[in-house]
Amino acid sequence: AALMLGSAPLALMAATPADTLVIADKIDDIVSIDPAEAFEFSGTDMLNNIYDSLIELDPLRPGELVPGLAESWDVSEDGLTFTFRMRPGVTFSSGNPVRAEDAAFSLQRVIKLNKTPSFILSQFGFTAENVDERITFDGDTMSMTIDKPMAPSFVFNCLTAIVGSIVDKETVMANEVDGDMGHEWLKANSAGTGAYVLRAYRPSESYVLEAREGHWRGDAVLKRIFLRHVPEPATQRLLLEAGDIDIARKLTPVDVE
Repeated sequence: AALMLGSAPLALMAATPADTLVIADKIDDIVSIDPAEAFEFSGTDMLNNIYDSLIELDPLRPGELVPGLAESWDVSEDGLTFTFRMRPGVTFSSGNPVRAEDAAFSLQRVIKLNKTPSFILSQFGFTAENVDERITFDGDTMSMTIDKPMAPSFVFNCLTAIVGSIVDKETVMANEVDGDMGHEWLKANSAGTGAYVLRAYRPSESYVLEAREGHWRGDAVLKRIFLRHVPEPATQRLLLEAGDIDIARKLTPVDVE
């Protein structure tokens, strides 16, 4: 990882191991990799590999909601209160167990930080003043009470967004500075339950993801993902043709031909 992120020529990437995926993409749109703030394509692309949410979308079954960190859920008869039962035995990359408290904290944190994607949750009537009362936990369950009835499918789909990612409260708050709820730390670090952990990140340059052992869905086959910022489609094409990268993400139709 240190070699990849250094000043070595891109040609050196051709010698990477078979279990490492090398990608060229344009990633200077990333503003933050804190899931409470990330809202750009490149950032959410990265974070999908680092974090999990309570409910998720199965890429093999488009549009179908599947259990994530919540193994089951219920909706009250009045359509206002959503209760999630946490999946047992799941841990964060730190080794800390995933608790309903972490889930409640993660969603409360989004509202309190009030960054760009917070509207995805605040549209349900959550404010910094009421969120501690409306998003709560008890044992292995987390509950959230919205302000008016909405289609449950709409609420669930909103929770699949990156802003619904569950973060490790203990780790995040251990890195809190001046009441920022770990925001500055999470701009360059990860604290999730995903199949990968962020090992290195240089804004507008590159990042390295490393597979973690014991992921609740099973260990990832690829052990490492190295993504390098290469904005020019023609350069990406040349690197692909030379075998220096495995995937080019910004080719033009002419380059594809």
